Amino acid sequence: MGARRWLPRGLTIAALLAVLLAGPGETAAYPERPVTFVVAFGVGGSADRMTRSLSAALAEELGQPVQVINKPGAGTLLGARHVLGRAHDGYTVLATAFSPYLSNTILEGLAEYDIEDFAYLNFQWFDEDLIALSKRSRYRSLAALLKALRERPKTVKAAVVRGSGGHLMARLLLEVSGIAQHNLNLVTYNSGGQARAAVAGGVVDFIVISARGSESIREYITPVAIVAERRNAHWDAPTLNELLVPMGLAAPVMPGSIRGFATSRQTRQQYPERFDALAAALRRTLARPDVQRALARANIGGRWLGPEASTAAMRRTFRIFEQYAYLLERR
Repeated sequence: MGARRWLPRGLTIAALLAVLLAGPGETAAYPERPVTFVVAFGVGGSADRMTRSLSAALAEELGQPVQVINKPGAGTLLGARHVLGRAHDGYTVLATAFSPYLSNTILEGLAEYDIEDFAYLNFQWFDEDLIALSKRSRYRSLAALLKALRERPKTVKAAVVRGSGGHLMARLLLEVSGIAQHNLNLVTYNSGGQARAAVAGGVVDFIVISARGSESIREYITPVAIVAERRNAHWDAPTLNELLVPMGLAAPVMPGSIRGFATSRQTRQQYPERFDALAAALRRTLARPDVQRALARANIGGRWLGPEASTAAMRRTFRIFEQYAYLLERR
């Protein structure tokens, strides 16, 4: 009994060891209060819809409410800064399109962070880019587009979201085809909705943009190619390189939009058990049949990749964007 006289009442040796071995704050049950998911886009965007579609089920898995707030602006810079500026305690999570926006804010020199400042929980929604013609355009194939771009500069117009994977892919398509960049009349928009409205209305001839988000304009466009290694079951179109190889050309397959969740790196370092609890709750949420049905109805991706594979995907994606970043320099 003498050995225990200095212990607080009710605290055993085993409990004391647990306190000493735990990381800071790990002795308390987690989560003890609501967890905030910060969406780096406005309400109604793809990342916002993804997050809100999970929030109720995720709250059940965590045992605490999930709050979703929006911090749009500066190409996701504001949302990322907000998360990195909060306490690194597992109660703030970033929800965004890590490709292309995280890479772009870093490569454009606007960000004071880098990709290693985040700990990636899961990349859930992979959205390949679609090259599609407006049904009002005079052109009917990729070969016709490239011919016009080569022979009649500035007569072909395209829509992209500035800084997106589609923006970079449009530039790459010109480069691998040996066509001067200024030959394309490229119109950049700040949102996918604006770019899609432009191609649906015939303001531009073609668009390079995320495929899943283009379901709403399907009747107004003709799919030309999917920027991917394999064909997409949702779109009747060959892969880009299927079309280019007969022309003696090939293009790098750029990653499209990759949406998911991350905490700060410090959170995973200081509270590894909390990080693991968040990841496990996300995994259980995505494993639920009711969640998968809801995501499918909303045409939202529901993949479980996990922290390590998501981290590897982020590093691989960043290397690709870094290699071709010169094509997105302001012209």
